[in-house]
Amino acid sequence: MILLAMCFGTLICKAQSFELKKQNDSLYYLNGWRLPYPVYQYQTGDIDGDGQTDAFVGVIKGTRFYPEKARRIFIFKQINGKARPLWLGSKLGGILEDFHYIDGKIRALEKTGNGLYVVSDYKWGGFGMAFDHYIIKGVNKETAIKTFDQ
Repeated sequence: MILLAMCFGTLICKAQSFELKKQNDSLYYLNGWRLPYPVYQYQTGDIDGDGQTDAFVGVIKGTRFYPEKARRIFIFKQINGKARPLWLGSKLGGILEDFHYIDGKIRALEKTGNGLYVVSDYKWGGFGMAFDHYIIKGVNKETAIKTFDQ
């Protein structure tokens, strides 16, 4: 469980926590929200700048517009102790391999259509993630992973 305290001034504190529970390899629960997919990544941070912690869950699933099973990112807010979806992403830019939350953004390791790799930053765009900039692009997997892991 990840527990984060949010304090306003010196007298009022509000505790926030997200708990991801694994029932089996393809069924998880995040504060009451059922995730019937394999999970490959889980992090927290404030993506939309509202001062509250959000949860980022990497799931493997197909979508309506991209039916092939692939890595996706779901972002949740916490409302009254329950997880509520902020964004259930179907795609960022390239073929998502992994992500980190860093400095208010999602840093993504992605494969391109020509077999090369990019490391990109995405920021909150009001409804979903918007491309911000490349950290590195058009490189082999080893170079991309080294950059991504820094």
